[in-house]
Amino acid sequence: MRIGCPTEIKPQEYRVGLTPAAAAEAIAHGHEVVVQAGAGVGAGFDDTDYVAAGAAILDTAAEIFATADMIVKVKEPQAIERAMLREGQVLFTYLHLAPDPDQTRDLLASGVTAIAYETVTAPDGTLPLLAPMSEVAGRLAPQVGAWTLQKANGGRGVLMGGVPGVGAAEVVVIGGGVVGTHAARVAAGMGAKVTVLDRSLTRLRYLDEVHGRTFANRYASSAATAELVASADMVIGAVLVPGAAAPKLVSRAQLGSMKPGAAIVDVAIDQGGCFETSRATTHQDPIYDVDGIMHYCVANMPGAVARTSTIALGNATLPYMLDIADKGWRAAIAADPHLRAGLNVHAGKLTYRAVGEALGLPVTEAELLAA
Repeated sequence: MRIGCPTEIKPQEYRVGLTPAAAAEAIAHGHEVVVQAGAGVGAGFDDTDYVAAGAAILDTAAEIFATADMIVKVKEPQAIERAMLREGQVLFTYLHLAPDPDQTRDLLASGVTAIAYETVTAPDGTLPLLAPMSEVAGRLAPQVGAWTLQKANGGRGVLMGGVPGVGAAEVVVIGGGVVGTHAARVAAGMGAKVTVLDRSLTRLRYLDEVHGRTFANRYASSAATAELVASADMVIGAVLVPGAAAPKLVSRAQLGSMKPGAAIVDVAIDQGGCFETSRATTHQDPIYDVDGIMHYCVANMPGAVARTSTIALGNATLPYMLDIADKGWRAAIAADPHLRAGLNVHAGKLTYRAVGEALGLPVTEAELLAA
């Protein structure tokens, strides 16, 4: 199989879909790898690194898309990229289709077979290709939130850990999964007073047993959420429903109860965001003000630490990429129901139920296509 890796073109996206090490592994399996010139520079990988691994360098994305059997990326294909996809080609990347009807429509029209990182599952029900970026985004969230809280950025001017005689910032993390746990650990490490909200009592017991001395937790009832959001200096949204649009957990009306200059960091923005007032921003222009509350809603947060993110993502995606390349996508998903869960689109058919429900589109079960 010929595996192609184009340069990411989403604004301020510096990650790359293939590391030189991953390219070398694919070549060792008998596959051909083509990489767009400069694709890895933002993550610290030169073209010479890919050539040394055995890959070929092509000048343009058009050449990559025209000749590759499988396209490996990081972010969802942008409109100009979607126009280059074709029937019979495999696309392996993050998609986040539920809040993106335009992308969904274009992928269906292209005839491509699209496998989404974020809906591939593991035997224990976790999301192994989302986890590395969730870990990065979770650890970044308090860092960018602390920056947002600075007065020059419109924030309250509160230091996360306070100083002797002055209290620490109050941080509320909505969601106790991978993102929320990592966010809470880092915020607490910065000296903030942290509370994690979640609706799973099993998860709350785990957080209490493992992190009970580091941060507090509460059951995420509507009343508890409203109470804690009102007193918070920073609220981190870390709720994800796999493949579906994120639930709206804080309304615009609730912003009026918050402290002026408080910061919101919406890590769920790729799935539409979990605050009613969230809209996607970029690293170049990351924050905006709604009713005196500062919103940080960058849709590709891990791109800010591109080298760490690229290597972490590559470690996770490599076995699945090789499985698809070695067996072909149909045999690979037939043999592995967890990889099959990643299939979102094939030959004009939508194959992921949560996306169909979010967008009101008919769905063909992936099991039927694996036969």
